[in-house]
Parts: sequence; C-alpha cells; structure tokens
Amino acid sequence: MEFPENLKYSKEHEWVRVEGDTAVIGVTAFAQDELGDVVFVELPKPGRALETGATFGVAESVKTVSDLFSPVSGQVTEANGALESQPELVNKSPYQQGWMIKVKMADPKDLEKLLSAADYRKMVKK
Repeated sequence: MEFPENLKYSKEHEWVRVEGDTAVIGVTAFAQDELGDVVFVELPKPGRALETGATFGVAESVKTVSDLFSPVSGQVTEANGALESQPELVNKSPYQQGWMIKVKMADPKDLEKLLSAADYRKMVKK
C-alpha cells in the first residue's frame, strides 16, 4: 500500500500535500481500501471556513458512509468537481486525481500535529 513520503497524514486517514499556503486534502489509500468502492462524495463549496478536526464532507461507498475530517484549519478555495461524476477516482487515484479539497491554511502550525508517512504506516500497520 502506498503512502507517499512528501505528504502528511491525519489519524482520521486524510492526507495533506502542501502547496505554498494551501493544503490539498484527500483520503489515504488505506482509507479508500477500507471504504471499498466509493459511489458518492459530498464536498464543501469554496469559501467555507474549516476548523481542524471538523467534518468537511462525506464519502459513501458500497459498504458504508464515512465522514471526512479536515486535518487543518482555513478556508476552502476549491473542491474537486470531477468527483461529482467520477467518485471512483478516490479509489483509482487517491493521491492525485482523487484529491478532495484545497484549503488556504489559517495556521501552518497545524501541519506539525500530523503524521509522517512512516508514522502513519506504523499506525495502520501496512
């Protein structure tokens, strides 16, 4: 199972890729594997303010419905519109095409609370 070294990870199974003051957020390969085939994703509209740990959306799979949690605080600048018609991108490409939202971070120190790839791998034992 892939956990790219350049990403940060939350204990709730979201990943963060930092692009300047923006956090690109999605769910990990582990999370999408646990969910099964994703059939629907509900994401916030740009402009929504998020707090660290707050629910920002929902991923629905053939097995379950799962809340999505923001690993950082800030304002949503973009949601991945491709997931509306192609939710399966979360399964096929969780770290590239299956990204979910972009957030302009309110406090980059939020990143210090996230896990490295090695620590996340230990947590999920993969």
